[in-house]
Amino acid sequence: MKLSLHVWRQPAPAAQGRFVRYEVTDVSPDMSFLEVLDVLNEELIHGGEAPIAFDHDCREGICGACGMVINGRPHGPQRATTACQLHMRHFTDGQEVWIEPWRARAFPVVKDLVVDRSAFDRIIQAGGFITVRAGSAPEANTLLVPKRDADLAMDAAACIGCGACVAACPNASAMLFVAAKVSHLGVLPQGQPERGERVVRMVERMDAEGFGACTNHGECMAACPKEIRIDFIARLNRDFLKAVTTTAAPPPSSP
Repeated sequence: MKLSLHVWRQPAPAAQGRFVRYEVTDVSPDMSFLEVLDVLNEELIHGGEAPIAFDHDCREGICGACGMVINGRPHGPQRATTACQLHMRHFTDGQEVWIEPWRARAFPVVKDLVVDRSAFDRIIQAGGFITVRAGSAPEANTLLVPKRDADLAMDAAACIGCGACVAACPNASAMLFVAAKVSHLGVLPQGQPERGERVVRMVERMDAEGFGACTNHGECMAACPKEIRIDFIARLNRDFLKAVTTTAAPPPSSP
């Protein structure tokens, strides 16, 4: 199989970027998308050119590092699939493929397809830790958790923080990511002591990082490789509203 790849090349954050066309031949349908980029990079290196910079780590759909937009869709055309798990059988011989980085002000381009996603780290850091003493691994039935709550927490915790939700959203909103990170603790007993202040701190940090607002387009849910549901955004909004309306007002300052 032969493909024409149009890859975004940008040598530095402040440099002018552009699409560069590359022809890749002998592509096996069983190759992953990242393996095709590996093959292309080997050819570029042998030809004395700079290889294409792209993020990757586990290549098992776990770490979320392989974020890129493929033909206008974050992670490519296959639903619930990361770019590293996308196989070339989903493309056709002679197809033109456009590859670009996440496009969001809060995710500045570092080089080529690599963006700085440390804004996500700072949002998580703003949430802090739980103060419940965990100690060593407790017996599983010591703290009873309803199955519905446990399932909800697991669904939210499936978020790998890849940023596809931001790349897909017309407003570059991070609400689905923040909602998942807030909810996976917010529905469990261990997460209750800081539940209100956690959601406020994380939402404030999200806004400070320059992410856009959610206007319910639903593109985030469609692009999420772990199929995080948009319902979690509604849960986040309820928690945030409750937190900001029930927090005691600070005492008046003395004259």
